Amino acid sequence: MPGFFVDPDIVKAKTIDSDFYTSDEVFEQCREKIFASSWQFIGNDALVKDNGEVYPFTLLHGYLDEPLLLTKDKTGELNVLSNVCTHRGNIVVEKACKQANLRCRYHGRLFNLDGRFVSMPEFKEVENFPAKDDNLPALSLFKWSKWLFTSLNPIYPHDLFFRDMMERVSWMPLDEFKFQPELSRTFHIKANWALYCENYLEGFHIPFVHAGLNAVIDFGEYATELFFPYSSLQLGLAKTDKDCFDLPVSSPDHGKNVAAYYFWVFPNMMFNFYPWGLSVNVVEPVSVGECGVKFFSYVWDESKLDKGAGAGLDKVEQEDEEIVENVQRGVRSRFYRHGRYSVTREQGTHHFHRILSEFMNK
Repeated sequence: MPGFFVDPDIVKAKTIDSDFYTSDEVFEQCREKIFASSWQFIGNDALVKDNGEVYPFTLLHGYLDEPLLLTKDKTGELNVLSNVCTHRGNIVVEKACKQANLRCRYHGRLFNLDGRFVSMPEFKEVENFPAKDDNLPALSLFKWSKWLFTSLNPIYPHDLFFRDMMERVSWMPLDEFKFQPELSRTFHIKANWALYCENYLEGFHIPFVHAGLNAVIDFGEYATELFFPYSSLQLGLAKTDKDCFDLPVSSPDHGKNVAAYYFWVFPNMMFNFYPWGLSVNVVEPVSVGECGVKFFSYVWDESKLDKGAGAGLDKVEQEDEEIVENVQRGVRSRFYRHGRYSVTREQGTHHFHRILSEFMNK
């Protein structure tokens, strides 16, 4: 496949080639070039509350499809490990549990909860055994407050992705945010994962697509901030100070009517902070023309639920789904290859396309 190019000057730039949304080959390349090389959301640390707890999960089921294991060992240390036995490739742990060690039920190979090899029946005669590669491979783990992230091949450190967001909301008592599974959602969209992300990355469409949100947000003051290299923020300011954050003097946004912080972290994570709490949105590729989106809701102040910019999120999602599914149909046209960017409204999408080009051309 030819490389992708997006001019760094938004005034001159054309959008990324439509092949990105329609080519099966490009979709396959994204697996290793983008998703295996970036940071991905696991969940929160309550998945393994106590020492000895073990939580198996699959990273991006159906795409990266990597069997992994989150453990809390006897010292209280969190570990992300491969969940594949180093003997014959069996899945080591099949369901969440609490145990002193990890034993493969195929042939009895035993590991510590930090992945180190302990013992193996009937292997006394094997030379140069055990070796380092008999341990379960350990992955990088990044913990921000209660939220956990990992990467299969972290070519860049996590701070290049999360630093600016963490600094901007450092005043929030994140330890008070409680996961609410009954408010969380999973959506299936008939559109390429990147189309969903780039729609999120611009507020340009709000007056045309989201009448309810537009009634709350001051579109004229809607602002995008690019964080280099791999994240951005859309600052949703309200028309009045009703249903807004009570910002401390230490916040750089003090004095503004902030109704929502819409943070995006490359390639597929959104962190939407509202006065009621946080919605973590993770976009999961399914096929070249399909993706899934998972909403994980963390409530800080229940009294502010269903108010302001953080209200009616299901309706906003349905409106977004309808538009991006139409776009997926449109970009398949033989008459469409590129568009142009609004210099004032599509900086976030241009930034996203630039990063896509960077990763795809490595």
